[in-house]
Amino acid sequence: MPEIDGGRFPAKAVVGDPVTIEADVFGDGHETIDAAVLHRPAGSEAWQETPLEFLENDRWRARVVFPENRMYQFTIIGWRDLFGTWRKDTAKKHAAGVDIALELEEGRRMLVAAQSSDRASAADKAELADVLSALASLESGPERLGLLSSNAVKALMERAAVRTNLSRYERTLQIFVDRKIAAVGAWYSMFPRSQSGDPARHGTFSDVIDRLPYVRDLGFDVLYFTPIHPVGSTNKKGRNNSLISEPGDPGSPYAIGSSAGGHEAIEPKLGTFEDFDRLVRAAADHGLEIALDFAIQCSPDHPWIKQHPEWFDWRPDGTIKYAENPPKKYEDIVNVHFYRDALPSIWYELRAIVFLWISHGVKIFRVDNPHTKPFPFWEWLIGEVRAEHPDVVFLSEAFTRPKVMKRLAKVGFAQSYSYFTWRNAKWELEKYLTELTQEECRHYMRPNFFTTTHDINPRYLQSSGRAGFQTRLILAATLAGSYGIYNGFEICEAVPVPGKEEFLNSEKYEIRAWDMDKPDNIKWDIQFLNRLRHEHKALQQFTNLDFYNAWNEDIMCYGKYSDDMSDFLLFHVCLDPHNQHGADFEVPLWRFGLPDNASIEVEDMVTGHHFTWHGKYQHIHLDPYYKPYAIWRLIPPGAAR
Repeated sequence: MPEIDGGRFPAKAVVGDPVTIEADVFGDGHETIDAAVLHRPAGSEAWQETPLEFLENDRWRARVVFPENRMYQFTIIGWRDLFGTWRKDTAKKHAAGVDIALELEEGRRMLVAAQSSDRASAADKAELADVLSALASLESGPERLGLLSSNAVKALMERAAVRTNLSRYERTLQIFVDRKIAAVGAWYSMFPRSQSGDPARHGTFSDVIDRLPYVRDLGFDVLYFTPIHPVGSTNKKGRNNSLISEPGDPGSPYAIGSSAGGHEAIEPKLGTFEDFDRLVRAAADHGLEIALDFAIQCSPDHPWIKQHPEWFDWRPDGTIKYAENPPKKYEDIVNVHFYRDALPSIWYELRAIVFLWISHGVKIFRVDNPHTKPFPFWEWLIGEVRAEHPDVVFLSEAFTRPKVMKRLAKVGFAQSYSYFTWRNAKWELEKYLTELTQEECRHYMRPNFFTTTHDINPRYLQSSGRAGFQTRLILAATLAGSYGIYNGFEICEAVPVPGKEEFLNSEKYEIRAWDMDKPDNIKWDIQFLNRLRHEHKALQQFTNLDFYNAWNEDIMCYGKYSDDMSDFLLFHVCLDPHNQHGADFEVPLWRFGLPDNASIEVEDMVTGHHFTWHGKYQHIHLDPYYKPYAIWRLIPPGAAR
């Protein structure tokens, strides 16, 4: 463990973060055995070794830190530790008063054999000779036993002795080690064309540059753009997804392609490649990475349709087939296909497009609807990109069936959209997070908890008011390693298309001007939580999550903690945005080895106040109209304040 589908797919890790590797290791008989993890960069000949430590019931564990952003290989070896067996058994015999003269000779012979071992270095052989010389000078059995049983000789034999019955796991497994942003980051989503502040004027990259301080000051790490390519005019959508557009309607940016170009081009109203390069540099200066939307779909005006008709589906009457989700039909979009006469040319073309944007400084791609494209294509494309640019991150936007979502993660997507958006009740949140953090998928699927997207206006938020936005924000920002918001979330934008989980007056079909200083905004909460995410190790992992008892189904209680337990945050969140709630809850004193009646110092992370909880059982009261959450830092006795 981790072993994904019998080694068919690599597990995932992050540079510098310890990876837990476990294995069942056992043999017949009662001899002492030992085991280790072998690991190396893929393509390297030399293995490094990290010892496995025995846990219980023949289960062994090691924690390995992989230092580079690249693919690694690992496997397990095990062997009979004859010298370890000798030490254990001889000590028992000596303690029982049994004559151990023969055992001492057996121990000496093991040292002699180690001198001929291929594992022994020249320094080890010299040290073995010194030990044997010292042993020969000792006359009493206890003295000889003391020397042979010493920790120094034990360490020497671990380095030098022959590994009897050395066995190796039948598979060499893989693990891809990403840079940190692939696992931990806060995303802010915007339409670049809506950044002018004037709904009558199409935004430019220069307008986006002016918005960078705002996004930075909210504490985000990634600024994600919807497509920035030329928008087609054929069957252009009007406001609110109308089939008829009016003069000045910009159309959907997902209808990619016009006479100005396709996926390799920029919408002229946004600017030029020089302007885009300037934006990428400015974002970096503000501590932000740019993420682009990779949407493999075309307007009927896309140049590919004339240049490569074999890449598209045509109806019997000679017309092109529009994108469909029956009974829905997207008249402004047509899809490419990936096989028949399109293979391999469309694959190479899409690879070239990704490499083009990488050459302009883009290292993060949010991929639109990847589940509607072939799995083999994604595995090939991501593999091709990783081979030259292992620091590139792909986010899978696939609100689809669980096994399809997980398959996309296995074939290489570094992050995945998830069902978080529709998990609202305490029981379903706890069940889903337990699956994501404790089951096998924790080794390969990294969810990105988007609270809303430009496509999805969840029903919970449509009627929850400000408190509901605060609730969903803290859940996303503290439960997941990566989370995101779509602009407008900070001002609690939630007006829906009646009866649908869509935004009325959606930016997909019109240019908007946003007033981010509206009353009752939650910008302070966003800044506060993003600051905590940057400052606390406990919030820079995903699987370090425990749920605790709070005896009210409308109050969640959970903890996040660093590996060394030096940073422990406890959260209470009111899930009912309309009513006050109270609950008795358990303080997880046992996580610090403290008894139920112990006291622990607490820091209120919202106010900065310090106080002490006495005993395991405490009470919380949350008023969603004041603040629907509380965050506490637990400081055990003797820990730094």
